[in-house]
Amino acid sequence: MRDERARALAEQLAARRKVTMTEAVTQALEGELKREKEPLASRLKQIATTLAADAKPGDKVMTKDEIDEMWGH
Repeated sequence: MRDERARALAEQLAARRKVTMTEAVTQALEGELKREKEPLASRLKQIATTLAADAKPGDKVMTKDEIDEMWGH
């Protein structure tokens, strides 16, 4: 790559993913193209659905003291 900033970013992503620079750039571009095709509202709905499923409604309700303790108050 001729652009030093692009090279540095590609190297950083490749190191984090433990792949080659070419693979890191390819994965990043594929991910961006996928995000461009799918509307933000649709992606957020999928995330909300996943989080709601993981929340296990009806589980133990935390008290204010427990919440304060969790936040270090």
